[in-house]
Amino acid sequence: MIYSLDKINEMAEGDQDFINSVISVFLEEVPEDMEMLEKALEAKDHGQVYQLAHKIKPNVDLLGMEQTRAIALEMETLGKEVGNMDEIKKRFPLLKTDITQVIAELKNDFDL
Repeated sequence: MIYSLDKINEMAEGDQDFINSVISVFLEEVPEDMEMLEKALEAKDHGQVYQLAHKIKPNVDLLGMEQTRAIALEMETLGKEVGNMDEIKKRFPLLKTDITQVIAELKNDFDL
């Protein structure tokens, strides 16, 4: 399992509706953010890359995805400087693989 519900469970204090809501929001927003991030990379839009990596980071952090969070943080940091697009592009497949896997796991685990 690539994710952990520990942080969400701690926040939810047993509220299953809250947990389901957080998972639903993740499944709605993150795939769209990833698609826009991929387009921003193709367009070499550093500002957009920075913003999207910054937006994705807390979502994966909430699911305890430390490695994925670290990749998003690297992309966010590299997005601040114009000369780093090649470095960002090297990290994107790792981020995409992790996100794709967790989306599949969440849909399966939560019957969504």
